[in-house]
Order: sequence, then structure tokens, then C-alpha cells
Amino acid sequence: MNAFVGTQGLILNEPLLWERGRRGRTGYSLPTRDVDPVPLDPALAGEGPDFPDLSEVEIVRHYTRLSQWNYGVDSGMYPLGSCTMKYNPKTNERQAALPGFAGSHPLVPSELCQGALRLIYELEHDLAHISGLDAVAVQPAAGAQGELAGMLIFAAYHRDRGSARSKILIPDTAHGTNPASAALCGYQSVPLETGPEGVLTPEAVEALMDEDTAGLMVTNPNTLGLFETHTRKIADIVHAKGGLIYADGANMNAVMGVVDFGKAGIDVLHINLHKTFSTPHGGGGPGAGPVCVTRELEPFLPAPRVIREGENYRLSEDFPKSIGKLNAFYGNFGILVRAYSYILSLGPGLRDVSQHAVLNANYIKEQLKDIYHLPFDKPCMHECVFTDKHLEPLKVSTLDLAKRLIDYGFHPPTIYFPLVVQGAIMIEPTESESRENIDQFIATMRAIHREAQTNPELLTGAPRNTKVRRLDETTAARKPVLCG
Repeated sequence: MNAFVGTQGLILNEPLLWERGRRGRTGYSLPTRDVDPVPLDPALAGEGPDFPDLSEVEIVRHYTRLSQWNYGVDSGMYPLGSCTMKYNPKTNERQAALPGFAGSHPLVPSELCQGALRLIYELEHDLAHISGLDAVAVQPAAGAQGELAGMLIFAAYHRDRGSARSKILIPDTAHGTNPASAALCGYQSVPLETGPEGVLTPEAVEALMDEDTAGLMVTNPNTLGLFETHTRKIADIVHAKGGLIYADGANMNAVMGVVDFGKAGIDVLHINLHKTFSTPHGGGGPGAGPVCVTRELEPFLPAPRVIREGENYRLSEDFPKSIGKLNAFYGNFGILVRAYSYILSLGPGLRDVSQHAVLNANYIKEQLKDIYHLPFDKPCMHECVFTDKHLEPLKVSTLDLAKRLIDYGFHPPTIYFPLVVQGAIMIEPTESESRENIDQFIATMRAIHREAQTNPELLTGAPRNTKVRRLDETTAARKPVLCG
């Protein structure tokens, strides 16, 4: 089997456009002017940027060549743990591009955008059904904003009850943004240590939970790729003290159709549509981080919300206890269309997605645990986590392994996260990959391990087949060059 995928072909040198430009070349033409010219006010005129003169073919080839240096889910396997870089079905793109959706203006009257409003309404109900909670708002424009919405709902709920609480319990296996979201709402983060099995224990929660604690933020499955098996008992402990349970459901790829978060005692849950429901990763936006809540917390959801009146839909601000607007408009609507398309396309097959994602992760875990250290040797969910314990005696690091994977044509997995294990290697194959693709990844990981034993310089000097070699990331972070 040839493990080299996609990186052994022609890599073209590509100069800057300014280096390629020559005076007099052009890549555009303008129609003949049919009105008399009018001079601009001198205050509006000035020297324009010194753009290079280029032909159309030069511009097309330049950006095509640059695109060939990129790597994404359409290029090959992307086992980036905790991020769920799954394939985005192209049918979702076609639905999002429908003129009635793509051309809709955020200020258009309700009677002229009934289809869009109905889609938002039905997507919220679909996500409520999938999560096992009662009500959903899709307004948050990113996962972290959904997380923030959850904490704002916590604060609004406690204020409504006349209780000003100051603390939030956050496990060391929670998503890394949880403490920041809690801090933005004025809460002090209280760390919770993971138990010996890689999950929270009721005893640890009970020891720290009191009447000044607003609640607990838990990621389930957690960042070790393990299911938090004591969630119901922990929820009972927190609720007995008047607190709430927030669950980071950013990655539901392992639990769709399997776990009912409402029955597990969860009060607030946010979902990342770009992970589980196969919409493009933001790259700065737009994204979508819907927040799901119990019936008791529904009055606090962000507004405006889409409501149904007979056969018609409209946006309503009539929610006096709402935490208010998180965004001026539903500017992430295109993302919502893609997620809705994904749900309708699969229907009950969403459960199969989760089962395949879990199967693939466990397959990799079992095939590699004889050579890579497994901190928790137990069934995992959508991702498996190894450490560099067996690499250290070879003078090879997790970073070296990740860089060497690039030479074999694979995007590296997440490394050095979660922090609860040293030298973490977090692998998430998703449900998208075939058995053949996964076997090739496993064979590559085993080949790199053999290289670490026989020729470690291949790893410490990697990547070797890329346009740009290994960068000094420490210096780049501490002494960034911010100008050309």
C-alpha cells in the first residue's frame, strides 16, 4: 500500500502578483461609456493603490496554484480531534444557494420571507427533538457565543429567582473556552479534577457544589473522547443546591439519536452546527451555535424569536425575560439552511452517523494502542486520545509525529490537548471516512512509529515534502512580524 497521498506531485513556485505584473496588461474590460463624465470632488479623489497589471489567465493560474497548496476536508482525511472536520455534502450548498434564501435581505418584511422564517422555526424544533430539550434559539453565531448565551441564561435565571451566585464548576476535561464564557458573565471558575477513569465523579462535584455556585459546565462526550457516565447523578447533586447544568454539545457527532440530554438532567446545551450538522467551518464566520434549554429556561432565550401564528411566521421580541439580542440579524442564515438540509437528508440516519463515528474512532484506538500509549484503555466515543509516553525514550515528540504526518499526506490530529494528559494526540476520524482510508491512516501511523525507532531525524526534521518547512512557532508567537 502506498501511504503517500496527495503530496508527491508537482509543487509549483508561485511569485507574488506584484512580482508577476507588467505594465499594460489587463484582465478586464469595461462597457463603452454612454454618459458624459463628471469630475469627482477633489476631496474624494486620491492616489489609488499600486495594483499590478495582470492578464486574466495570470490571475486565474495564480489563485488556482495557491488553492493547490491548501488542505481541507475535500482534499483528504482530516482527523482533527474535537473539531469534527467531516465531509460537507454538496447538496447542502445547493439548498443554501437557492435564490429565495441567498437573496433574502434581513430587513425584508415577514410576509415576503415566510420560507426563511419557517425554516428557522422548523430547524429549532428539529434540534430540540435531537437534543431531548424543549426549546432552541439558533441566533448565536458561533459555538463560543452559544456557550456565552448559556451562561447569560444561567445569570438571568438566578437573578429572576433573587439569587446572585458567583461561581461555576468547570471540569479539566471541559472545552477550553468554558472558563472564558463564565468569566464574561461575572462568574469565577472553580476547577474540577477528572476521576481515575477519565470522567467526573459525583463525589468530586458534591465536595464543591454549594448555594453560591450557579452550576456546572460539562462537555459530554468530554475532551478525552469519553462519555460522562455519571451525568444524571451529578445533575441531581447540582439541582439539589439550586444550580443548573450546562452541557457543551458542540460535538454531538457521537450521540445523535442515542442520548437524550433532557433525561440526563441537562438544563442548557449548545450545539455547533459546523461540527455535527456538517456546515462549513467558520474561518471567522458566519457560524452557528444554537442554544437548547428546558421549558423552565425558555423565557430567557435570546430574542427576537420566530413564532408561528396559524400558517404564518414572524419574528417576535415579546419575551420580557429574554437575555436580549446576541446579533443584530440572523446573519448566519445560510449556515442554518445547510444544517436543515443535512437533517432532512438523513432523517433517522442521523443515528447511523453517530454509530459510524464511534465505530471508526474505536477501530483506530484498537489498531494503534499496541504502539502508542493509551491513557484510558476503554471504549471511546467519536475520538480517541493517545499520549507521547512511548515516543519520549526515542527523543521524538508529539509535535514531530504531527509534522511527519504532513509528509504522508494527512492533516495532523489535534495535539497537546486536552491538557489533562501529557503530549496528547487526539484523533477524530468522523463517520465520513471509508475503511480503506482509515486503514491507510493506521498504516501511516505505524510507519511513522517505525521511523521513530530507526531514523528519528525523519520526524524531527519534518515536514520535508511541503512548500514551507517547519517554522519556529515559539519565536513566531513571541516576536511576530506584523508587516511585510
